[in-house]
Amino acid sequence: MELRHLRHFVALAEERSFTRAAEREQIVQSGLSTSIRALEKDVGALLFVRGTRPVRLTAEGTALIPAARHALDAAGAARQAVQDAAGVLSGTLRIGTLQTTGHTLPFTAWVAEFALAHPGVDISVQQLPAMQMVDLVADGRLDCALVSLLTDRVPGLQVIPLIAEPIGLVVSPTHPLAGAESVTLEQLAGERFIDTPAQWTIRAIIDTAFRTARIERRIVCEVGEWQMLLDLVAAGVGVSLASTGFDLAAGMGPAVRVVPLAGAGLIRRVDLVLPQGHAATPAARRFAQYATAWASSHPTA
Repeated sequence: MELRHLRHFVALAEERSFTRAAEREQIVQSGLSTSIRALEKDVGALLFVRGTRPVRLTAEGTALIPAARHALDAAGAARQAVQDAAGVLSGTLRIGTLQTTGHTLPFTAWVAEFALAHPGVDISVQQLPAMQMVDLVADGRLDCALVSLLTDRVPGLQVIPLIAEPIGLVVSPTHPLAGAESVTLEQLAGERFIDTPAQWTIRAIIDTAFRTARIERRIVCEVGEWQMLLDLVAAGVGVSLASTGFDLAAGMGPAVRVVPLAGAGLIRRVDLVLPQGHAATPAARRFAQYATAWASSHPTA
């Protein structure tokens, strides 16, 4: 069983298209097909359902995916171990991050410093919902991620706490609550809410708070992009709840107001997660040093 066959298999499983997988692996489609057939011969089973679009794994293919990823990671770690002896870091670093990270953490500076210090590492940055990124780190499709967690512990992952920010009410300047010193959840009963998708951690925090308080709320619009959410709030479509650490008012000028929540104690945290111990890639462990150093110098963040 050859590593390139496993790499081609994983690419096809993730891309779900022979065309995209071949482009990703920089080979012709016929070469990719030959590689997949060779792997199927090695394992003695069909790995993909023939004739389906998008490409679909068989039960055997689904079973092989975790082991294939682990084998590729182990091979990469072996190469890196040799290069580490010469003080060289190479390979890839796949990082996940939240949309608002750049407003609250020097994420771009960390990436830039890492890239300049390790020119042999290719970096890929993805902005995805936090809960999805945790799953991607856990199964090896991301090396590390800046996420918002609901708990201090995630099985199999190292959690590095970075910041914890209060959640406040965001309204347009003409809203009746715009001039309030603070508001309670009870005062928000009957408001029209603009909110993030259900798989976002901040949405889970807010949903839990209203459910615990037995307050129903109407979500009139869901959007997966913060600037659009703020534009809709500024236009008077509804109100929203967001982290006050993300400088919403500064980002929108006079278009929105941020009002503190009283009594709710809602907090949105940002943490770096990566696999525990040697399960983490060398690049992820090195990148974590930037976040750890920052957290050590900002103990009250």
